[in-house]
Amino acid sequence: MARRKLNHEGTLVLDSEGLSKLLADDETVVALVAEARARGMEVVICALTIIGAVHARTNKARLSWLLSGLRVIPVGDEEAKEASALLMGVGLHGHKYAIAAAVAEAALRQQRPVVMLTSDIDDMTKLCGDRVRLVAV
Repeated sequence: MARRKLNHEGTLVLDSEGLSKLLADDETVVALVAEARARGMEVVICALTIIGAVHARTNKARLSWLLSGLRVIPVGDEEAKEASALLMGVGLHGHKYAIAAAVAEAALRQQRPVVMLTSDIDDMTKLCGDRVRLVAV
């Protein structure tokens, strides 16, 4: 299988689908994360990403092990306000977009350049604009 190249240094952000696929040992996502680390990129997730990625059959030991190798970005009052402002700025609202907005807000604060592995290219494009390179997973 051909690997997609990440031609950046900086930060790699995983959304919920990115983390889910990493948990499931998806070959493409594992390769992209390994390549990012080899390039010196920091691999991060928003704390709320865990909510979207974990389910009843999640291997909790594997989750703990993976999380120990990622920087988990907390979401506090200020981050929530910024995420809400992002949503309002693009005309979105409600719980359907809440985690995506928090992930986008976290991504926008990271060391550039920033690359995000996401299954939600459309909404993340609206929320991040051209400040984050989006890679579909």
